[in-house]
Amino acid sequence: MNFQPRGISDRAIQGPASYQSEIEAAEALLKDKPTWNGVTAEAVARMRLQNRFKTGLDVARYTAALMRADMAAYDNDPTKYTQSLGCWHGFIAQQKLISVKKHFGTTDRRYLYLSGWMIAALRSEFGPLPDQSMHEKTSVPALIEELYTFLRQADSRELNDIFRSLDAARKEGDKVREKELIAKIDNFKTHVVPVIADIDAGFGNAEATYLLAKKMIEAGACALQIENQVSDEKQCGHQDGKVTVPHDVFLAKIRACRHAFLELGVEDGIVVTRTDSLGAGLTQQIAVSHKPGDLGDQYNSFLDCEEVTAANAKNGDVIINQNGKMMRPKRLPSNLYQFRPGTGADRCVLDCITSLQNGADLLWIETEKPHIEQIASMVDRIRKVIPNAKLAYNNSPSFNWTLNFRWQVYDAMKEAGQDVSKYNRAELMKAEYDDTPLAKEADERIRTFQADSAKRAGIFHHLITLPTYHTAALSTDNLAREYFGEQGMLGYVKNVQRAEIRQGIACVKHQNMAGSDIGDDHKEYFAGEAALKAGGAHNTMNQFG
Repeated sequence: MNFQPRGISDRAIQGPASYQSEIEAAEALLKDKPTWNGVTAEAVARMRLQNRFKTGLDVARYTAALMRADMAAYDNDPTKYTQSLGCWHGFIAQQKLISVKKHFGTTDRRYLYLSGWMIAALRSEFGPLPDQSMHEKTSVPALIEELYTFLRQADSRELNDIFRSLDAARKEGDKVREKELIAKIDNFKTHVVPVIADIDAGFGNAEATYLLAKKMIEAGACALQIENQVSDEKQCGHQDGKVTVPHDVFLAKIRACRHAFLELGVEDGIVVTRTDSLGAGLTQQIAVSHKPGDLGDQYNSFLDCEEVTAANAKNGDVIINQNGKMMRPKRLPSNLYQFRPGTGADRCVLDCITSLQNGADLLWIETEKPHIEQIASMVDRIRKVIPNAKLAYNNSPSFNWTLNFRWQVYDAMKEAGQDVSKYNRAELMKAEYDDTPLAKEADERIRTFQADSAKRAGIFHHLITLPTYHTAALSTDNLAREYFGEQGMLGYVKNVQRAEIRQGIACVKHQNMAGSDIGDDHKEYFAGEAALKAGGAHNTMNQFG
C-alpha cells in the first residue's frame, strides 16, 4: 500500500511506507507528549492507515494519476480497457468495490460512474425527475462525497479486520501468521478508485460550470463528463428533442473545467467531452463566423437552409452568407434552428476533433444503438487527425441489447445467404429463440462487445450508466413476490440470507459492515478495559462465524 507519510497530506501518491514505520513515526511524536497518557503509537498508526485520504482533493489527485496511467496503458495495449458501473448511493459503490476485490483480488481498471440521470431520478429533493438538469446541482458533489465516504470506510473496515487478526496471532504467539498479516497491511489495496462524474451540460453558463466543477473536484472527482447540449433545454441522451450549442460555447465550458482542476492543484484531472450530435437535430444558436471555413462557419454549414431571394424573403428572416449566397436557416416556432438530416455523424466527428484540440482528454459519442462498426466509422475519421483519440462509451440500459444484437446477427446471416426462414425478425425478443444458433451468436457478441470495441473502436472506458437502478428494482421485485406470497420468511432466508452466507457476501454481517467492530476498537483505544463494547458473546452477528 502506498501510505501517506505524515505531514504531506496534499500529495496524491506517496512512496511506500511500512506498518512498522508508521508505528515508529507515531512513537516519535508521542515521546515528547508525556500528558497524552493512554494514547498508544500502534493505535495512532492504525487509525492513520485507516484514513489514508484526508480530503476529497487527496482522492482526486490520487485517482487522476491512476486514470492517466490507465489511459497510457490502453494506448499501448487496447486489451487494457477500463470499466465502471453507475452507483446512486455510497453503499452500492462500496459493495461493488468489495465484490471486485473479493472476486479479482484487485480494483485495477475498475471505476465508478456517477450518472446525472440517477441523481435526477433518485437523489433530488423534488422527488423523481427526468434527466433534464432540473435536480439540485449541489446533489452532484454531495453524491461524490458520499461515494468516497463509503469507499474509505471499506478500507477502514478491511484493515480493522486485519488488525484484529494480527492481535489474535500475537496472542497465540504465531510469529509466521504475524509476519503474513503485517505484509498484508503493507500491501493493502485501497477501495478508492476513479469516479467519472456527470456534470450534464454544465448547469448554466461557463462560470456556473466552473463553480460546480470546483465543488465536484473538492468532493473527489478526478474526471468530469460534460455534454454539448444547451443547459436549459438538456435532455437525456436517449430521448428526442436534444439541442446542441456552437463549439465556442462548449469550449468555454471545457476551459472552465480545466481551470477548476488547475486551481485546485489536480493537474492530472480529466475532462470527458460528450457529443449528442448524432441524435440532436437542433441548435439553439447560429455560430459566430468571421471567415469562410472557420469553426463557426463549419458548424453553420450543417444547418438546413434555403436560398433567399427578393421574391421569397419573409418578415423577420435570419440570413447567413454561405459561399457567397444569402441563405435562410430553417427556424422552428421554438426559435431553434434545424440541422440537415443525415449530418449527425459528420457533426460528431467535428465535435470530437474540436474538443480534443481544445483541452479534452476523452471523448463520449452518444449513439442510439450498440454497434461497433457505427462507432468505429467515426473514430477512424477522428484518429486520422488525432491518432490517440479514445472514448468513454455508454453501454446503456436504454438499448435493448438482446434485440439489437439478434437483429445484427439476423441481418448478417441474411446478407451471407444463410437460411433465416425459421426466424421472424420482428419477434426476435421472444424466449422461444433463446436456444437457437442466432440467439447464441448474439449473446456471444454481447459478451465480447467491450473487448471487441476496445480494440476496433477506440473505447478506453466502458460504463453502464444505470445498472444499480435496475438491479435494485429487480431484486426488490423478487423478494416482494416471495416474502409477501406463500414462501413467507423462507422467501428472504433462502434467496437472500442463505445466498449471502454461501457466496461470502460481507454485509451478511451488517453490524460489522456498518462499523460496529471499528467503533468497538476505537472505544478500547480511548477507554481501555473500561470500554463498553457491542461485539461481545451475546452479539447475534457471531452466528455468522
